[in-house]
Amino acid sequence: MPGEVAQLSKTTAHQAPVDALEVADELSRDFAATAVERDKRGGTPKEERDRLRRSGLLSLSVPASQGGLGAPWPVVLEVVRRIARADSAIAHVFGFHHLMLATLRLFGSADQASRLQAETVEKRWFWGNALNPLDTRARLERRGESLVVRGAKSFCSGAGDSDMLIVSAIDEATSKLVVAAVPTGRPGIRVLGDWDNMGQRQTDSGTVELDDVEVREDELLTTPGPLGSPFASLRPCLAQLTLANVYLGIAEGALEQARHTTRTRRRPWGGAKGAPAIEDPYILLRYGDMWLDLESARLLADRAGAAFQAAWSEGDRLSLEQRGACAIAVASAKVATTRAGLAITNGMFEVMGASATSAGAGMDRFWRNLRTHTLHDPVDYKSRELGAYALNGAIPEPSFYS
Repeated sequence: MPGEVAQLSKTTAHQAPVDALEVADELSRDFAATAVERDKRGGTPKEERDRLRRSGLLSLSVPASQGGLGAPWPVVLEVVRRIARADSAIAHVFGFHHLMLATLRLFGSADQASRLQAETVEKRWFWGNALNPLDTRARLERRGESLVVRGAKSFCSGAGDSDMLIVSAIDEATSKLVVAAVPTGRPGIRVLGDWDNMGQRQTDSGTVELDDVEVREDELLTTPGPLGSPFASLRPCLAQLTLANVYLGIAEGALEQARHTTRTRRRPWGGAKGAPAIEDPYILLRYGDMWLDLESARLLADRAGAAFQAAWSEGDRLSLEQRGACAIAVASAKVATTRAGLAITNGMFEVMGASATSAGAGMDRFWRNLRTHTLHDPVDYKSRELGAYALNGAIPEPSFYS
């Protein structure tokens, strides 16, 4: 799709989002054609990642001043959602690419963010994740004038076939978490292909080993650093919101697949007294429930996207109260998309019938992908945060998961 890059590069920042959505839809149609086969195969979706590189969508969140498309976050998240309808693994790594780009702006200096974002556009970099704050095996050591990281990181989504990594480690001198932006190809970095979970099988969410990896001082993101200000603490909100839109896209794709199957393949049930499947009252009841769950989750996700954009626009002026309001909106969307997604990816089989369980159809991938992904962090903690807000007016305390 070479024409996509030319098309996007010629648009203005105002026009770019519309063109980006059209490109996302075209990519999604192509990804859907091979999604079942690739899900069974696992591994790195190299061709699909290269399609994203050529499409220009990797520059979607980069400001126009750095050569990017300058799309607002609701548009970026809509692209994530549309890709997830067809292939949630690719949507995951695409969304995390933009989360890593946002990390440059949130944790680093303006000069670092501008330089690395401009290079991302110029070189079509794909960013991967090796941050996982719960895994503290990676350590930053000072050896004379040099800084080195040693250890390992787990759940490194998108690290395979990436050009750049956001890496975190514990500074042995201060015991604090530090974050750096480093090339994936730097000596000492080894991306293992050890991700073998039942879902999200092409996210390369396995292990990255770090064997005395050199880190330059100007690669450390310390201004203001991890969660160093209310604005910096928006990163977990964006991470949670990205996941919520992946969940929502999975649910939308599942419901559309169920609808197609019911309308074209479902045979009437004997107890329906001759009524076709599309008029079976119990099938209609199921679709009504699924549609309501999905519509409710969609509205909450869109509201959360708007709340995040408003918070992002405040920049360093963002207050803790404004940040808290954004976090509540995001938590609401996370809970709603989790519940709706699990209900739909399970309930879809009730309206499609027994033939939909054929291994060749691959319908189970929607549930497997969502179930794997929604265990990223326990959604019960999000419900508890919402309860604390509803009862006591307490806003979530910033952390890497709230």
